[in-house]
Amino acid sequence: MMEAQKITPEEEDRMVEAAFKELLDGYMASNHRKKVEIIERAYKFAKEAHKGIRRRSGELYIMHPIAVARIVSREIGLGSVSICAALLHDVVEDTDYTVEDIESQFGKKIAQIVEGLTKISGGIFGNMASAQAENFRKLLLTMNNDIRVVLIKIADRLHNMRTLGSMIPSKQYKIAGETLYIYAPLAHRLGLFAIKTELEDLSFKYEHPEAYKAISEKIVATEARRNDIFNTFAKPIKERLDAMGLAYTIKARVKSVYSIWKKMDTKHIPFEEVYDLYAVRIVFDCPNEADEKRTCWNIYSEITDLYRLHPDRTRDWLSTPKANGYRALHMTVMGPDGNWIEVQIRSKRMDDMAERGFAAHWKYKIGEGEEESELATWLKTIQDILENPEPNALDFLDTIKLNLFASEIVVFTPKGELLTLPKDSTVLDMAFNLHTDLGVHCIAGKVNHRLVPLSHKLQSGDQVEVLTSQSQQPKAEWERFLVTAKGKTRLKWALRKERRVYVEAGEARFADYMKAHGYELTNENITKIFAAQQLANKEELYYRIGCDDIALSDQLLQPLRQKSNGFFRLLKNPLRRKQPKQPVVTEIAQPVDFKKTYLLHTENGVSNYIIADCCHPIPGDDVFGYVDENNHVIVHKLTCEEGMRLKSSFGGRIVTTMWETRNKKFPASLHVEGIDRMGILQEIISIISTTLAIYIRRLDIAADGGVFKCDLDVDVEDVGVVNTLCKKIKSVKGVKSAVRMNN
Repeated sequence: MMEAQKITPEEEDRMVEAAFKELLDGYMASNHRKKVEIIERAYKFAKEAHKGIRRRSGELYIMHPIAVARIVSREIGLGSVSICAALLHDVVEDTDYTVEDIESQFGKKIAQIVEGLTKISGGIFGNMASAQAENFRKLLLTMNNDIRVVLIKIADRLHNMRTLGSMIPSKQYKIAGETLYIYAPLAHRLGLFAIKTELEDLSFKYEHPEAYKAISEKIVATEARRNDIFNTFAKPIKERLDAMGLAYTIKARVKSVYSIWKKMDTKHIPFEEVYDLYAVRIVFDCPNEADEKRTCWNIYSEITDLYRLHPDRTRDWLSTPKANGYRALHMTVMGPDGNWIEVQIRSKRMDDMAERGFAAHWKYKIGEGEEESELATWLKTIQDILENPEPNALDFLDTIKLNLFASEIVVFTPKGELLTLPKDSTVLDMAFNLHTDLGVHCIAGKVNHRLVPLSHKLQSGDQVEVLTSQSQQPKAEWERFLVTAKGKTRLKWALRKERRVYVEAGEARFADYMKAHGYELTNENITKIFAAQQLANKEELYYRIGCDDIALSDQLLQPLRQKSNGFFRLLKNPLRRKQPKQPVVTEIAQPVDFKKTYLLHTENGVSNYIIADCCHPIPGDDVFGYVDENNHVIVHKLTCEEGMRLKSSFGGRIVTTMWETRNKKFPASLHVEGIDRMGILQEIISIISTTLAIYIRRLDIAADGGVFKCDLDVDVEDVGVVNTLCKKIKSVKGVKSAVRMNN
């Protein structure tokens, strides 16, 4: 802000004009028809509308819509209509101008896109869960009208992430969590790979700055060795490609910082053991689109003459493109250093499609071509969910997210029709995707003419026939066999239809019973009761009462007579699925200042926070606080899946935290593996109990075929103790790994 004050108004104006000229120059260099006049008018209109307004960073607000328009033009590849809409995207929301004003100045199409952006403004999520679901539903419904609304919204989020440094930490956590939860997978699903990767990396950078810095430094430190290996690997390939007469580029693409960290975290390995740090990408020019597929396979043939091919890691995205339009041929071969190297082969056109996704078809003037039809297919798969959303808004968001993240397989009907499904889909998934009635009455399937149960997982290339019986009725346990969002939604709809009679009866009986005993039918009272019964929601409570599984008794009302504590406050959150074991909270919750860092401490055995039971953070972990309605701070790891939903869904209740707790024990779980031998368990126990004086709460060990695995729970003060413990255990002869597990 101080720097912005030193710049004169004239200098600021020159900066704005230079930014707009850069936008215009990029547009002029594109393949789009040159409609400069309307873009200049949109810029002047937006500049005047936002006159005098500044961003939190101190710069003039107009710099934001210019930056968004530049992303829309250069990084996504859209044309004049989208550029104008990007320049005007905040005008209706932030100024006195209306959509009608935009339409009279710039026409109906631009006005419709601006209106769509205004409807979903302020982020996908609001303060209440129902508002979140409604806003997200609006976002997806706008895709049916004009995909450019969503593409511009993603560009808007990308620029916000690039300038996130001016926000306070609690806002950074909220925005980064929301980005990872929805925007990155949405960009991935739309084929915007470069943007998806940057969104993930920026989110990771703000949530885990130290880990981001450490991995980035290691990538730089290992660059010289990687280059040597790549040059040795690529030299004979270049000779073969030159002999083919191709115009091409071949380069090594390093994994993103976020994806490296995810692999380290998931597999519990250090950076040095992430062997697939990079992939080799070959991009060739091919004037004739019809020759692309044959050229890819010719290159594949040349490479397999040079290097040993991994038999199970060839991916043909040429014959069957991904649902987001991605086309390429992937192969994995043994590199000169003895490690497997993935090679991606694609044409320049395929490369543009991979980086820019559906938007790239404007560049190639495909019009109503395959990319749009593929997008339409995906939109159709979530239409049922949009029209019949889950009663619980967060379940609705999770159901949508299943579609956004899914990898795909391709199966065939008995008539040879092709069907794209998420990986691990079952016969039951296919039945529900074909029609609700097929799913409801499905009894089994025939896969490649062989009888299989409805829970059978399908593989790409399977021919599948769904077998039904009118006497079959849907069952709640079927949800375990379903992977697709459509299948889960349709099953729940079918079950709800059947359950509705019981639910309505149970609700009436419960209401009469509460009234007769002098209790109000408030959300808080209902939540306390269904939480104490270990049920997911009130509908489940009513259903159990309606079925006589739960008796209307004095015991049912017992939670209402207990002193209110953090246990029930925690379970009021619809995200929670598990009960906290022994939460310790302050007797009197203090007001929380969201702009300041909240210090986590314990005095006289009473803590001013609750440890989240889903991830069990301990001092030294990167954490944040979620403040419930009663000002109790619930502490989650930044990496926690439940925590990510909280950041996305209740951003206004997120507070930055700092550990001050001393002389307090926290539970931690370890997993140890190694070569079994006589006395190894005694050595491990001796290190834990005697050498380090750490209390063991649980120990399970099993040996099979000369290999042992051991899970143990211990009480520790902080992460440093856990790291020391793992290091000491790994020093035991025969132990191959010792890692802390997420509880």
